[in-house]
Amino acid sequence: MDSTAHANTRYKWTALLSRLTLALAVIATVLALGGMTLARYDLIGKLVGFSGLSFGMMAAIAALLFGIAALIMNARKGWPHRTSALLGFIIAVVFIGVVAARVLSAGSPPAIHDITTDLADPPAFSVLPLAEDNLRGLESEQEWRELHSAAYGDLDTVTIDKPVAEVIADAEALAREKGWTVALADPETGRLEATAYAAWIRFEDDVVLRVTPSADGRGSDVDMRSVSKVGVSDLGVNAQRIEDFLTDLATR
Repeated sequence: MDSTAHANTRYKWTALLSRLTLALAVIATVLALGGMTLARYDLIGKLVGFSGLSFGMMAAIAALLFGIAALIMNARKGWPHRTSALLGFIIAVVFIGVVAARVLSAGSPPAIHDITTDLADPPAFSVLPLAEDNLRGLESEQEWRELHSAAYGDLDTVTIDKPVAEVIADAEALAREKGWTVALADPETGRLEATAYAAWIRFEDDVVLRVTPSADGRGSDVDMRSVSKVGVSDLGVNAQRIEDFLTDLATR
């Protein structure tokens, strides 16, 4: 057996694991970015596109494990296939790190997706339809109220020192600045309805504002509701949207 053939045989498993690591890392990236991009432009369903991230995560974890084995084997044999092993390992680490950071930043939100500042009397939609399965993942409306109260008890009505019509005008302008699609802006009834978009995949969440004269007659009370159209848990996105929007609205 010549020296080249001997080297190829000697490094066979090292080469295989190194190439497999890189291949799995690339597959993970393609599944995640490809699926979410196709869903962003509505070429596939939002949840179908999001599932690409889940499958990509599994591929990335496999790449990480194979990468560790490949790097150990490379170290023992003089690093014959270090490039593919190291590149695949780095891609897997970055992929898992980005996803993990996003999940950890959301904390531990409850598995609900309908969030409001007024749990006793949530603002109702009049133009944008509320999904028939809006309580998906829950046994009852009471369970939703209990989970909502425990997680988002700090969300409350905001009072703004402006008349109703002016608040609605400000809210409409702010919604458009944020790239939302406004379906209704009625200063007479004090209502605004719009569709907001979340993350790169552009999940669609419907929003309604209810603005009424405050009790002292010198300002307006603003309540808001944000509801995800698909999925069970919103990872805290709707609550954060309400908090950010009302803060921005109050300071205009």
